[in-house]
Amino acid sequence: MKSGGNKGNMIKIWGKLIKDNKIIKDEVAASDIEGNYQENLKACIIELCNKFDIPKPYWLPTNIEEFNKRTKTTFNEDNFVEELDFDRFIIEELDLDKEN
Repeated sequence: MKSGGNKGNMIKIWGKLIKDNKIIKDEVAASDIEGNYQENLKACIIELCNKFDIPKPYWLPTNIEEFNKRTKTTFNEDNFVEELDFDRFIIEELDLDKEN
């Protein structure tokens, strides 16, 4: 996966749950743990899944490719083993440079 262009290790991920083309929940997770970009991304996704009380998605090659190109990807029923009460889980990296 991509290496973050942010200062240090800090990343912020915006997560959204979509059902019937409407956002039913959204949260932002941040991670600044020591380690590489993937570890921080994983920590953010775990935090979002815990906040939303949903299972963790499986990354498919299309998710990796999409996230590497756009710093955004969509998970759907193909990314989960369990039954879902939402249609899509979208994650998007927020640009920390634009926030300042």
